[in-house]
Amino acid sequence: MKKSLYLLAAALLSQSPLVARSQSADTTPICTDRPTKANATCTVPQGSWQLETDIGNTTHDQQGGVSTDTLYYLNPYFKYGLNDHQDIEINWAPAIRVRTREDGHARSVSGAGDVYLRLKSSLFSDDSVSVSLIPFIKAPTASHDLGNDRWEGGLAVPVGVALPQGFSLTLGPELDVLADSDGHGHHAAATGLINVSHALSSRLTLAVELWAQNNHDPAGTIRQRSADVALSFLVNPTLQLDVGANFGLNSSTPDSQIYLGLSHRF
Repeated sequence: MKKSLYLLAAALLSQSPLVARSQSADTTPICTDRPTKANATCTVPQGSWQLETDIGNTTHDQQGGVSTDTLYYLNPYFKYGLNDHQDIEINWAPAIRVRTREDGHARSVSGAGDVYLRLKSSLFSDDSVSVSLIPFIKAPTASHDLGNDRWEGGLAVPVGVALPQGFSLTLGPELDVLADSDGHGHHAAATGLINVSHALSSRLTLAVELWAQNNHDPAGTIRQRSADVALSFLVNPTLQLDVGANFGLNSSTPDSQIYLGLSHRF
């Protein structure tokens, strides 16, 4: 599986200069929701396709005597620009592995994930501030033991602000409607984040982020917090590579998450 991932990444890298040359009329640099948890306010250009995916994403969590490692081999978002202000996006992870260890015993579960469908609409944009709306739904398609078999959804409202000295600020309020842990209803979860990014060069950008979510499950509110950092590298106007890490700040949040990814506009 790892060899296949390397071959896939190599193939995309080798083809991207040809794609870029064929799109010489469109040299606007790619704009993505990767690599951090923040959503960008930009949309995919009308008539263009865009792929944004992990090419390796591993999460480790230690809760009491139970250790859990979750691996996404790929986690692709496919996006299509509907017009100058909207794109439609679909996400489905075809291969996930969850490995748990407790009292010297290990158990692994593998399969595919749920399907997420999003519609991003740019509401306002100028040189200083931009705002978008992203309603989304989750269809319960995950393999047994990898999902909760329930429909869920929500609304994200990313806000982008241009700061002095080349810094950028992104705020990420989001309200989700999640299934109750007992399977008999739904409840709200509120998410917020503060993301600051800065271009270190014409190709390399650093982003740091604080993320928080309050999941108001009737069985008990779950409060998660993380500190995140990521680097993105613009190979050419249509291809971006990234690497990042998220670190849990309390016991309810996974201890660490490390990932590699790429984004490519066609």
